Amino acid sequence: MILSSKDKFMEIRQPGSGIIAKIRVPGSKSITQRALIVASLAEGKSELKGPLDSEDTRFLRNALVSLGISIKDKGTDWTIEGQGGRILPVNQDLYLGNNGTGIRFLTSLVALGQGTYRLTGTERMAERPIGPLLEALKAWGSEARSVENTGCPPVVIKAHGLEGGETLLSASKSSQYLSSLLLVAPIARNPARITLDGPLVSRPYVDLTLDVMAAYGVRVREEGETFFVPHMIYKAKKYQIEGDASSASYFWAAAAVTGGKITVENIPSDALQGDAAFADILVSMGCSVKKDSGGVTVQGPPRDTLKAIEVDMGRWPDVVPTLAVVAAFAQGTTVIKNVAHLRIKETDRLKAVARELSKIGTSVKELEDGLIIEGAKDMHRSMIDTYDDHRIAMAFAVAGLRVPGIRIKDPACVQKSFPSFWQYWQKITG
Repeated sequence: MILSSKDKFMEIRQPGSGIIAKIRVPGSKSITQRALIVASLAEGKSELKGPLDSEDTRFLRNALVSLGISIKDKGTDWTIEGQGGRILPVNQDLYLGNNGTGIRFLTSLVALGQGTYRLTGTERMAERPIGPLLEALKAWGSEARSVENTGCPPVVIKAHGLEGGETLLSASKSSQYLSSLLLVAPIARNPARITLDGPLVSRPYVDLTLDVMAAYGVRVREEGETFFVPHMIYKAKKYQIEGDASSASYFWAAAAVTGGKITVENIPSDALQGDAAFADILVSMGCSVKKDSGGVTVQGPPRDTLKAIEVDMGRWPDVVPTLAVVAAFAQGTTVIKNVAHLRIKETDRLKAVARELSKIGTSVKELEDGLIIEGAKDMHRSMIDTYDDHRIAMAFAVAGLRVPGIRIKDPACVQKSFPSFWQYWQKITG
């Protein structure tokens, strides 16, 4: 790999043959952020084992410290002194960068406090919707509004604690709205009932939220479209965070496109994260997968024998860019559908993926809610724009394993979720 500090690009090196490697990816970003919130709301000291230290988690961690939560490093682990739901007032803005999960989780958390809180982020954050969450919080007694009346951040919350009780939520654009309400609901003054108004996207992320809550002693009852949350305090504990399945997807994809074999040792066979299903999706494209106590191993088929698939990715949107790049090397036409919510991520990921695949010679049709990708044999070099989106950068690193001259602009954008990604990539490519 060649990194140019002047032009700020990374050129990907092609391995001589199929990649054979065993790695351990950093901790799950999704689990780390949920565990940070729950441990902060618990009574007493919790220890997070193997959390992800990245740009996103640092933004959330710093905001929690501003709100009176003590978080200390203990080697690679974090010790958190939970305050049982007590949230301090603050004078300064709480800045979350482009951490959509963080700002949505924190919006509900500060509503537990007393006083006025202002949450803000990057220019792109001001385009990412949060309105349905604000409306749902109003039913619990919070005065929450979008500063610019756009339904997006910045947001101001005049907090008086949360009453709990019944609220109605639209989660058709993001499951993070529901996760945000669920995480704080036990601290509300009364048991809570959250009823969905319409479809729920990215359901596995809600299951992840429920798993973390249960680990800290709070079990949510679900009946149809309604979630019942008891009034109680989380119990502090030591909590092990599994490896990040979204991060693992790039390495499994590397095995797929090179005919290699890569084991991600810290993704358990019964992983909590929905994105671990990416390995199973690769099976339908011709790969073989082994799951055991040693992790999850993907063995790619011989080169140029990957098969195209048609797949509903509504449950696993974060691995769509990775899948789209793998599809470019498959025989036939791959159809990816039911991921319209990718348009409100760090960038419009459907548009970005389609544009960059087209630049390297792949035929792509962009749908309102997905992509149609024709497998290509004659792809060519290109400079890949990354749109300040970590997942675009890492997904197109996979393309560079097969296509000479792939250069990734702004490689530092991976700091958002996987700061050491390029060191890992260099290690597997030799």
